[in-house]
Amino acid sequence: MGNAAEARRTNSEANEAAPGAVPPRGTAGGARTLGLGKVYGSGDMAVRALDDVTVEFPAGRFTAIMGPSGAGKSTLMHCVAGLEAASSGKVYVGGQELGALSDRRLTRLRRERIGFVFQAFNLIPTLTARDNIVLPLTLAGRSPDTEWLDTVVRVLKLGDRLTHRPSQLSGGQQQRVALARALVTRPQIVFADEPTGNLDSRTGAEVLALLRNAVDDLGQTVAMVTHDPVAAGHADAVVFLADGRVVDVMNAPTPDRVLDRMRGLGDHS
Repeated sequence: MGNAAEARRTNSEANEAAPGAVPPRGTAGGARTLGLGKVYGSGDMAVRALDDVTVEFPAGRFTAIMGPSGAGKSTLMHCVAGLEAASSGKVYVGGQELGALSDRRLTRLRRERIGFVFQAFNLIPTLTARDNIVLPLTLAGRSPDTEWLDTVVRVLKLGDRLTHRPSQLSGGQQQRVALARALVTRPQIVFADEPTGNLDSRTGAEVLALLRNAVDDLGQTVAMVTHDPVAAGHADAVVFLADGRVVDVMNAPTPDRVLDRMRGLGDHS
């Protein structure tokens, strides 16, 4: 893990040394927030879930989001993904400010530029693996890019499972199908919400490696909410939240460093 972290640090430095480099297709711009706030309720019942959050999810990088329960991790992901409207501040995906979009344009952006991988695989049980993968394109009335689809299927090792239905697949295979579905539209960012939560440790490690490969081999941008320091160790950077605020950002994380930092978050609660 130490060697992997060092390699990511070297890659990060190389990227910073070439600010004019064009990010791979499908990742241009990544996502970012400026002074993001989210309040639920009003008056005495108001709960501030996010408080002046400014954070970046750089293009072509793997970022983990961590923090204690109630820190605002899922709320941050939902706001950046356009699933919930911000109460204040701004959210950008690929340079597009989400708050400036109509509901129709926001729906289109979510469909075309954002991929989702959830703890529950959310596959349609009556569809084959292939049909589940291309579902976002089917709903948009678009045909898949055959070359890109073949690449995603190859990288995720699903070539011999495309005609199987979810009930015929293992948990790990179902999560691979869900990841392929998230990648098939060439989104600018993939959000993964506890993607290994329903998997055993071996299968979870496999899915994390696949997310890592999606970044390294396919040029994807990934933001993952997790509570697991081992999972966070696969990322290029970890954003730590506490009480709805960003309290730290760790580059080239290792599980031990992440665990130590998580233990210290009690100072902010």
